[in-house]
Amino acid sequence: MRSALALGPGAEFDRIRSILGRLGERAAGVGGDCALIPAGDGQLAVSVDLSVEGTHFRTEWLSLEEIGWRAAAGALSDLAAAGAEAVGILASIGVPRGAPASAVTTLMDGVGAAAASVGGVVLGGDLAAAPTWLVDVTVIGRVEVPVTRGGARPGDGVWVSGRLGAARAALDALVRGATPDPEAREAFAKPRPRLGLGRALSRLGVTAMIDLSDGLGGDAGHLAAASACAIEIDLGLVPIGPGVVEEAARRSDPPAVYAAAGGEDYELLFTLPEAASLERVRAVATATGVPVTRIGRVGEGGGVHLRLDGREQEIHGFDHFA
Repeated sequence: MRSALALGPGAEFDRIRSILGRLGERAAGVGGDCALIPAGDGQLAVSVDLSVEGTHFRTEWLSLEEIGWRAAAGALSDLAAAGAEAVGILASIGVPRGAPASAVTTLMDGVGAAAASVGGVVLGGDLAAAPTWLVDVTVIGRVEVPVTRGGARPGDGVWVSGRLGAARAALDALVRGATPDPEAREAFAKPRPRLGLGRALSRLGVTAMIDLSDGLGGDAGHLAAASACAIEIDLGLVPIGPGVVEEAARRSDPPAVYAAAGGEDYELLFTLPEAASLERVRAVATATGVPVTRIGRVGEGGGVHLRLDGREQEIHGFDHFA
């Protein structure tokens, strides 16, 4: 079993460090996107993700099918970061008392659709009555040689998939009672876990990878901590998602800063050796249908350095306990 990886800063991760300190030798291999368990010629990649009504979603914003999809996709995204293929999903659902029997069936339609979209199936789960909707998803995948957050080296390029900030733009619009940009709402309601891209990047030789669940500003810190190096990002190069320009303007934020501070993009942040062939990188993007953009480099030292027009920006990701 591999040793634990270092985590970046934040109140949520201070709690995790405290838990690991208490567990001591009773915990192993914690700190990555997935738990990795030797199995035959490869490894099982296992991860779990909890979605809570009122914290991660509201039923007035999303259909139950969308809630199920979104919860499953968030967990499946961890498999993408390990370069794994999906085997299946287990889902434990807390169902509000008084909800019709058809409600949980509809929610599980979304869970099953997300699993099927990446070649997985629903393997089982549990039901219980609860004060609000809870969706706790465990995902299981297979991988021969997993990618972790801990392999980036000074001189590597820093890359990101897709476009960032659309989920945040949709959320901000929903919070104020407005209708989100349709593409931004799609990004919020039905994120696409990048398992195909993750496997292709693994074959390409990425040195480290993490999925962006808590935002570029926060998740880059975990990659930097695990790799014991600095992550240097030029925010002017960050690809901006739909709805971002309009929502950023409402806050008088530069769009790139707004996008980097958002969460739930479920894109992949990864590092590649400087010598990596641009033609091969472009070929991966074309084959998977997911654009990738170089946004920075790995440097000596530690921490995350986010710059816009040469000026350092202080950007933190989402933190449940901040």
